Amino acid sequence: MKNLLPVLFLFLYFTSCSQVNTVKTDKSFFVKTGDSLAYLNYGLGTDRLGGAKMTFLDSNIVLKVIDSTGAYYKVQLSQFHAALIEKKLVKKDSLVKEKPHLSDSWSVRGDSLFDYVSIALDEKLPYKSEMQIEPSKIVVDIYGATSNTNWITQLSTAKEIKNVWYEQKEDDVMRIYIELKHAQHWGYKIYYVNNTLTIRVKPQPQIVNLAHLTIAVDAGHGGDQAGTEGFTPKIFEKDYTLLIAKEVQEILLEKKARVIMTREKDTTLSMYDRVTFLNTQNPDLLISIHLNSSSKESVSGVSTYYRYVGFRPLSQAILNSMLMLGLNEFGNIGSFNFALNGPTEFPNALVEVAFLSNRGDEKKILDPEFRKEVAIRIVEGIEKFLQKL
Repeated sequence: MKNLLPVLFLFLYFTSCSQVNTVKTDKSFFVKTGDSLAYLNYGLGTDRLGGAKMTFLDSNIVLKVIDSTGAYYKVQLSQFHAALIEKKLVKKDSLVKEKPHLSDSWSVRGDSLFDYVSIALDEKLPYKSEMQIEPSKIVVDIYGATSNTNWITQLSTAKEIKNVWYEQKEDDVMRIYIELKHAQHWGYKIYYVNNTLTIRVKPQPQIVNLAHLTIAVDAGHGGDQAGTEGFTPKIFEKDYTLLIAKEVQEILLEKKARVIMTREKDTTLSMYDRVTFLNTQNPDLLISIHLNSSSKESVSGVSTYYRYVGFRPLSQAILNSMLMLGLNEFGNIGSFNFALNGPTEFPNALVEVAFLSNRGDEKKILDPEFRKEVAIRIVEGIEKFLQKL
């Protein structure tokens, strides 16, 4: 045994040294979002529309950076969840300290325009939301939060919210359920008032016909953003989306709707400009009009697009109406990563009327009578959507 002691001592010594040398220094740090349209990405995958977005975030949300790659930070949302965010969308904050985060009590109330769920926290924590259907619910995950909620006060002034509750899905993830009274989602916004997470829910309008609604119409592209180009020289998407949008505007005004146009002339507008403008206008619905293109001349037809399943019915109704024009069906496309499908505040649909890269479709688009009929069918689709509510 005595002969083994020196060997055992050396083994323990070198083992301990090895453990010390392999200990990694924590180089994490904290940042805060610098803009109300900052967003998290699931991963580094990308296409012409950008990487798949997880969620948009309010300003001054605290995020823990654990890694860096190119233009992105990797942020730790909770023990088992991470995401990516562009470095330009955040700013470092050396004053933030890591600590446990507890929720406080809640309230649910309504006013003349919206219902509100207010959840008191001790920090502006990141979150993610989704729409669910059958039954209709809004589900919000708050990352880094552990429940210390002792009660949820629900007032009768809430018009659209039927019930709220939560689950502690993981040690540091609180899941909020907001059950709605109507099957159709009309939109919601998530933001902070101080450190109180607020989910603002839009109720279904009391009268669901065009004469009592505000419809936003977006003519795709514009200015120095020409969009796709046709076979005929100087045929640009931006010009014909505006012509169709004005036709839609005229028909909606005839039906006594209030109409908001993102542009009414050949104006350059970024997606940020469009989204921020629309958020100040609080429309009931948004229709964005585009013309499609393909590397294959044979591809043709009409398609509609949505991102959130709760907004799909609007896009389906418009597609079904547009098919009455005799166009080929290119499809109803969901989870679409287009900027104007991104807002959760109001139901929205992108309409790709036809393909400028197809000679037959282009001929139709150049015909004023066809463009008028397109506008009629878009408005008809909106009306059919409303009639099913």
